Amino acid sequence: AMDEIRSELGQVLAGKHLASKRLMQESERHETLGEQIQLAIQQQRDDLASVAIARQIDIEAQIPVLENAVADAADRERELEGFIAALQAKQREMQGELERFRSAQSSARNEQQSGPHGQVQSRADKASAAFNRALNASQSVPSHLRGNAQDEAKLAELEKLTRDNRIQERLAAMKAKGGS
Repeated sequence: AMDEIRSELGQVLAGKHLASKRLMQESERHETLGEQIQLAIQQQRDDLASVAIARQIDIEAQIPVLENAVADAADRERELEGFIAALQAKQREMQGELERFRSAQSSARNEQQSGPHGQVQSRADKASAAFNRALNASQSVPSHLRGNAQDEAKLAELEKLTRDNRIQERLAAMKAKGGS
């Protein structure tokens, strides 16, 4: 189990790095587009300015998602590190119990040997089950968060209308700002 968690931790760290890198790239691209929009307006190329503004709006929508991805990865990283620490503690505890068992076994060969061993196995099974429940609970998506296809299509159309309107508003504001 610990190897699986370490593997997942590695994936989370890689994802966090990629999201951070993408966030920086998109922020730089947003700045560059701002400069290009000003140039397009100065050259009276509203068509180019509109395309650049549309891309800027897309980037502005992506930035919070990327920021959340970085934050979520950091949270998941801390969670996985906590799982690793807990499993290491459990492993040390189980090793201690195994040593006590072996000590008791060697001192009392006539007693039944399955008692303490059964307890160790039972505790290991319980720890593994609890870990799996926690892991599965963190990955499930409640059904009430899923929408139906017809509503999603209407929402997508509404988003497109809103986006087109924001592009035109921004272009007009930039023209007014450049003209004054």
